[in-house]
Amino acid sequence: MKRRLLLFVLADIVLVAAALAWWWQSNRRPVPQPGDPRSAGTLWMAEELAEIAADVDFKRPDGYMLNAQRMPWRREQLEDSLGSDDEPRKHRLLARELVQVGDPRGALAEFDAAEKSWLARFGKPDAEFVADMKRWRAITWLRLGEVENCIGHHACASCIAPIAAGGQHVEREGSEHAYALYLELCEEFPDDVESRWLLNLAAMTLGRWPDQVPEKWRLDPKVLESQWDCGRFRDVAPAAGLGHSTLSGGVCLEDFDGDGLIDVFCTAIGLEDQAQLFLCRVDGEGIGTFVERTREAGLIGETGGLNCCHADYDNDGDADVLILRGAWMGEIGRMPNSLLRNRGDATFEDVTEEAGLLSYHPTQTAQWADLDGDGWLDLVIGNETQDPDEEHACELFLSNRDGTFREVAEAVGADVVGWVKGVAAGDIDDDGRIDLYYSKREAANVLLRNVAGGAERLHFVDITAQAGVAEPVMSFPAWFFDYDNDGRQDLFAAGNGLFTSDSISEVGNLMFGRELSSVPRLYHNDGGGRFSDVTKAAGVDRAVLTMGSNFGDLDNDGWTDFYLGNGAPSLRALLPNRMFRNDGNGRFIDVTTAGGFGHLQKGHGIAWADLDGDGDQDVYLEAGGALTGDAYPTVVFENPGHGKHWITLRFQGTKANRAAVGARVRVDIVTPGGPRSIHHVVGTGGSFGSSSLQAEIGLCDATAIAAIDVRWPGSQTRSRFAGVAMDRAWLAIEGEAVLQPSELKRYRFPEGDDCCTPGNER
Repeated sequence: MKRRLLLFVLADIVLVAAALAWWWQSNRRPVPQPGDPRSAGTLWMAEELAEIAADVDFKRPDGYMLNAQRMPWRREQLEDSLGSDDEPRKHRLLARELVQVGDPRGALAEFDAAEKSWLARFGKPDAEFVADMKRWRAITWLRLGEVENCIGHHACASCIAPIAAGGQHVEREGSEHAYALYLELCEEFPDDVESRWLLNLAAMTLGRWPDQVPEKWRLDPKVLESQWDCGRFRDVAPAAGLGHSTLSGGVCLEDFDGDGLIDVFCTAIGLEDQAQLFLCRVDGEGIGTFVERTREAGLIGETGGLNCCHADYDNDGDADVLILRGAWMGEIGRMPNSLLRNRGDATFEDVTEEAGLLSYHPTQTAQWADLDGDGWLDLVIGNETQDPDEEHACELFLSNRDGTFREVAEAVGADVVGWVKGVAAGDIDDDGRIDLYYSKREAANVLLRNVAGGAERLHFVDITAQAGVAEPVMSFPAWFFDYDNDGRQDLFAAGNGLFTSDSISEVGNLMFGRELSSVPRLYHNDGGGRFSDVTKAAGVDRAVLTMGSNFGDLDNDGWTDFYLGNGAPSLRALLPNRMFRNDGNGRFIDVTTAGGFGHLQKGHGIAWADLDGDGDQDVYLEAGGALTGDAYPTVVFENPGHGKHWITLRFQGTKANRAAVGARVRVDIVTPGGPRSIHHVVGTGGSFGSSSLQAEIGLCDATAIAAIDVRWPGSQTRSRFAGVAMDRAWLAIEGEAVLQPSELKRYRFPEGDDCCTPGNER
């Protein structure tokens, strides 16, 4: 009897322990404190991210951007090597870390120490040592010039190639030394196109380019000439309150607080870099500026993230945000993404875990789309597998139509594996179902056709070979868009080229007409699931090292243009970002210099939106790099206007997803030259930067709008609207026969420094 009683007691203890364990697990989230606007989910995520940052292994090769975390270890290594044959190498390693962490003068001192210790240990250095030291000293001096001038004396013309008077260096020491060293390197290594380009760049900062650069090393000014004058786009970021300095990151442009004005949400790659929210405010004189409301939005602790994208995932009428983390970091990048639910007033709560999205994979790319046609947005995440022994398959989360998701990638044939750097979603065969394209690094890209059917109401089959869209094998962002207005979704896959942490010869190859290792691909949709490569014919075969990028209409002519952000982690990757204008005849022409778009800092999150409500699209650029010391102020290019007509359309799905992501829009216009149709698909654009979901459509020289046709996603309901006025905003509600007027709030940006004013750049 006693034994049986003891067994019952033990059983009860086990049950109580299990219940307590369940209770602890269920209630392990921190409790919000009075005055703290953060939700329990946000507090938990903040703790999780802080723990990951504290435990990260900064010694791993895939942690190359963790320069600040590595500094104490580098100094310890140097101390341990003093007096040994390894001392010169340790001085050099510390010097490289110092320049990459943002201390170029400290780096120069360590390079001197490396040279002295080499002489003391081994005598005269060999040629390889001398050349390596010279290259590192040259970029360090050039970086010093950037820090002291482009940041320390920042102006709107800073770092815009070709560098005009307003952007030339006031503190000249850095560029003077860099110019002299690059001149020596060009003489010693005539085929070193990287040094040749950086020589010309140093000369620009000193006001010596092109005439004072030796002719044999001079960059032909025609290389930087534009093929059409699109008008100068001035940088209004500093004056408008958006000139914050940041590392590489993502951006979402959207009205997050429902006041009719486009706001800014942005992230940065640093493990401790805080996501930021800037809300637009207009004063009584009609001047618009942006104020940071990160803390008030309940976002403190939401750190890291090379990219972010937005959508109304829960169909409540508010734009929510997804932060993507761990890109480029390999196994260090096993980090959770964050789904931030907008409460409707630009305050957010992290619902990642309760929504069923919590997983730990390195990524920077995702797409929202209604894949199964049920009126709710689903989510595709492109994960990065760098090591074949550590597989990170891509994920596909179907909405349960209650704010939660279930992961079904393997079940529906979408568990793509590879170093995925971009994901695009679009209907390539006009069957009403969304297809997927995965852009990979160091492997063939993948196109999956949505054939529906199966237990989850959809299934994907790989049609890459028959479609002919596997290249480039070194690619990055990708998107579907209708560049020729024929009603079919074409495909762009950007080339990212080959690079190492020390050398960016691809930049020099581009500037001096050499063969490139990887160029983008522009694929024309020929119908029937087949595409043709029109890259060269369209004039986009000289773009390299593309990262952040997106598309829009820079001159309201109804043809889609695109802006490519270029670069690589190396401080040597100083390459102008490039703007390509669609000429309406199947070609894209370079208008970089004319528009002032040739920013030399890194091109990451790029998004287009009509920020100031004047009917034309402005362009936002996150210009920082990946290395700890490579932060740079954000850039916002204000559109000067081109005198053409336009229309802005906002959408409200009833059977379709609320924001109508994926809706096909056709605007039929009357022009002096005859009727014309302009096509648009509702979405955020490219895969590295998230543009506003409102459709901002240029109408060129239209005299009237004949009709607007909308095919709503999922439901495939069709709406046709006639008698629509131009040059204003309208709201389209699924199922309603007429468009509703929608207010477009217009304001002016503050005046900036004088060199930002069009006409004063030089």
